[in-house]
Amino acid sequence: MRDPLEFCLAQDVVPEAARVVRVLPDTADWAAAIGPMAGYLRETGFGGRPGECALLPGSDGVASALLVIDAAEKRRDPYRFAGLPGILPKGVWRLDFSAMEAGETSLAEDAVLGVCLGAYRFGPGAAKEGARVAIPQGVEDAVMLARACWLGRDLVNLPANQLGPVELAEQARAELIAAGASVEVIGGAMLEGAYPCLAAVGAGSDRHPRVVVARWSGSRAGPDAPLVSLVGKGVCFDTGGYDIKPSAAMLRMKKDMGGAALMLAVALVAIWRDLPIRLELRLGCVENSVSGHAMRPGDILRTRAGLTVEVGNTDAEGRLVLCDLLTEACEAEPDLLLDAATLTGAARVALGPDLPAVFGTDDAFCETLLRAGYDTRDDLWRLPLWDAYDAWLDRKTADLGNVSDKPMAGAITAALFLRRFVKSSVKWAHFDTYAWNDTAAPGRPAGGETLGLRAISEAIRRITMN
Repeated sequence: MRDPLEFCLAQDVVPEAARVVRVLPDTADWAAAIGPMAGYLRETGFGGRPGECALLPGSDGVASALLVIDAAEKRRDPYRFAGLPGILPKGVWRLDFSAMEAGETSLAEDAVLGVCLGAYRFGPGAAKEGARVAIPQGVEDAVMLARACWLGRDLVNLPANQLGPVELAEQARAELIAAGASVEVIGGAMLEGAYPCLAAVGAGSDRHPRVVVARWSGSRAGPDAPLVSLVGKGVCFDTGGYDIKPSAAMLRMKKDMGGAALMLAVALVAIWRDLPIRLELRLGCVENSVSGHAMRPGDILRTRAGLTVEVGNTDAEGRLVLCDLLTEACEAEPDLLLDAATLTGAARVALGPDLPAVFGTDDAFCETLLRAGYDTRDDLWRLPLWDAYDAWLDRKTADLGNVSDKPMAGAITAALFLRRFVKSSVKWAHFDTYAWNDTAAPGRPAGGETLGLRAISEAIRRITMN
């Protein structure tokens, strides 16, 4: 795992050795605050607007910097600081919040996380040395979130020839064992027997599927501690199978394991925070390919739950990967069950690329998720599990189909399919995510993304710490 501490953060820095970024609210008299340099900044077009950052000259080059942030913004926002890595010259910097009225600790946490989100790079130049921000005390949680985000982004960005099902499973195993979890990686005949539907999805590829099952208990978690179960779709490449995708739609299909990357990141944050919970994680690592062994449209598959599924479209494979994992997760009667998947284009049509769709069976937990997303600037949006559409999945030759017989509400019917494999007694939430930034913005580099990481992690903490 690449560590932000090696790229954009600096530890044990003597304050006098670091140049200063003064953080001012947009309501402040910035000209009075910086004195003689005010005229120079005006000449450069600086106006003290939120988001503006100015470099102030000194005898040896850039002496300091000034960052203006929106004083009216009441919720936490790391993106206010995400542009700094692209502006500050190479060297060590520290942030001065003395002009801000808000709590310095929360601003410092936002700043550290924002700098890490903005400094992330993948590919050529990723290891280029640049500005480093000194880490103030009390921001360990921000560093944890940054580490998890970088790991998730790296996994999604890796090309499929470098990250197949085995590689994804082994990467997850290494990270989880290092964090203190017990991990089992399942393949071969054992996988085929325990997860028959998932095995059918992977049958078309020479790169055989793997299932990762990890378990961990916090240091304060007794045998009756809440059990949180996480499930992630890890389709390392999706051709669409016999219902093959057009070439343009296949270009980004290395990201189809984004749900697994997200749930792995969420699990690691929970472990690093040492939450008082019992944790289970299941990742379905598989490739959906085309061959003489691949599943076909019209095939009827057996699931772990005993239900039969008619394959109406081989490109609707993600729900087939998840259904067996959800069934197994429910066997342990978890207090919370969450799954994440790059599941439907319909969710993107409805909400666009930046807003993951959430479906859930428990209103209170869904409200906690949405509030956590708002508070952490990692927004989610709830869509309904509309019962009237459930019958659209019924089939005469099987218990249900993997797609509905209507060309509408694709995200909803996909979630309803998954609900068929979740016990009614279990509080469950499903995240339909894009896992990608189409265009670059401060803190959101183009490429793989862990949309929902901060929201889900915060919601789990709020639920389990109460």
